[in-house]
Amino acid sequence: MQNNQILLKEIINAEVKESEFCQNESEYFEFFSAAQILKNYNLSDDEILDGITDGGNDGGCDSAYLFLNGNLVTTEQIATLSANKGAILNFIIVQSKNTQSFKEDVIMKWKTLSTNLLDLSQPTTDFVDRYAEAVLDKFQMFRDAMTKLVRSQVKVQIQYFYTTLASELHPHVIEQAEELKKICKGFFPAATIDVIFVDADKLMELYNVDSEEAINLYLADRPIALGNHKDYVALVNIATYFKFITDENGLLQKKFLESNVRDYQGNNAVNSAIADTLKDNTVEDFWWLNNGVTIIAEEISLVNSRELLLVNPSIVNGLQTTTEIYNYFSANTNQLASDLRNILVRLIVPESEESRDRIIFATNNQTNISKSLLRVTDTIHLQIEMYFKSRGLYYDRRKNYYKNQKKKPSEIVGVSFLAQCLITLILRKPDFARARPSTLLTDDVTYSQLYGENYDLQAYYNAAMLGKLIKRNLLTTTDMSSAEKSDVLFYLMYAVVSKVLGKKDITFEDISHINLGLITDDMIDSTKDVVYRKYKELGGNGRVAKSSTFINEIDTIIGL
Repeated sequence: MQNNQILLKEIINAEVKESEFCQNESEYFEFFSAAQILKNYNLSDDEILDGITDGGNDGGCDSAYLFLNGNLVTTEQIATLSANKGAILNFIIVQSKNTQSFKEDVIMKWKTLSTNLLDLSQPTTDFVDRYAEAVLDKFQMFRDAMTKLVRSQVKVQIQYFYTTLASELHPHVIEQAEELKKICKGFFPAATIDVIFVDADKLMELYNVDSEEAINLYLADRPIALGNHKDYVALVNIATYFKFITDENGLLQKKFLESNVRDYQGNNAVNSAIADTLKDNTVEDFWWLNNGVTIIAEEISLVNSRELLLVNPSIVNGLQTTTEIYNYFSANTNQLASDLRNILVRLIVPESEESRDRIIFATNNQTNISKSLLRVTDTIHLQIEMYFKSRGLYYDRRKNYYKNQKKKPSEIVGVSFLAQCLITLILRKPDFARARPSTLLTDDVTYSQLYGENYDLQAYYNAAMLGKLIKRNLLTTTDMSSAEKSDVLFYLMYAVVSKVLGKKDITFEDISHINLGLITDDMIDSTKDVVYRKYKELGGNGRVAKSSTFINEIDTIIGL
């Protein structure tokens, strides 16, 4: 066994013990592989887990993810999905095997899966007896996105990642991969099809990418230093800026885009105007016609008169401009060497978390970015983060901040997860929490009900702890699939809490004063049995969990 194989086994063995969502090394290897492969997309653990489809009848698809211009696409976004001409739609399929070899049968499964589910003339419903619901849902989402965006002439990329701890690749496996590409090309001739083998060496390379990013920004002229020479205003050549925001494969670096304000607003009037300015290349410099971008960083230092070193930079304003520059040069790479136009860049090192949030809010509040994207800059979320931290929990208000600080997953509470717990208990809507996790904070009415200015912080802490107690219990349940655990999670949480309180109309005060010591594994197990039995009786699938009537069945079986 080679060194990287030994080291990876040690890493997985250690990390699975800290995981709160995987019970054994094989399960964790699936999550671990997807996390490394998707590192540049800056996904949270919950987003990675939502893509995992592994189980019976997965067709060789352990996980699947759909991205539009590097942004994760979810089912609830399909109806309003839009894109500029030439946008990139990327469908990623992952198979992970905690073995030391690549096998032909994995590629053969992919060939059959792709023949069946990439053929738009065959409804995915024709294969309900052959493939798991989660797999069919992922492929249906891709097909729906293709149909929705067909007039935008999107560039389609389909990538198959096969990950093992292997050290070599047999020629027969490569031949199978070439045949898979031909099958996919038959359905989508203009698409880019890749089969990527991730061996032990590549996996270790991905793992060792440092979470702290120090990157040089080259300037068009001397910067203006402000205050104590930590903050700067500078002009940057737009071609240089394109190189700054892209990785070695020419893809937009999502980790540089502030996670809470990074939603690209699509083909609207403002973005069309930016795109037209880039295309016209008039006598006016670009920065004369554009407000520029704002970058915050943990440290900024002057390397020389035309170069700055940025530690963990985040583009907090100017996402629309950034994306249009990315789109322009992606389609016109021949212009990179000759374009002399510049963009105005403001570079700031915030003095505190409060200062950081004020900068984000102020610079974005002047644009057409929806206020819902700025929610976590509200005071209540900073208070929740501080309250949790004093009790050993870390509220991931800034996505992946604590993950990058190597905090244990069991100690991290995601913004979406806490919102799901609250909407389950306070609003009695576990169906909403299960079906629309990415849109929980976008509705003003719902938001105001969950995040009032003077709500008891203990209630938020208890809600998070209750959610984690239920998740940990489900983790040890061996006779339920991953999809079934996701389906019943919030219903079980509601049932347990309602049972303890003896009521179904739960208030913040109820949660604040609930005795967590009453929530034992034995109590959860007995409730889980009846909830799961009813779930299976009604069909045992995602449609049951996402229906608005299942909650009434829960009330009946627990006697409310």
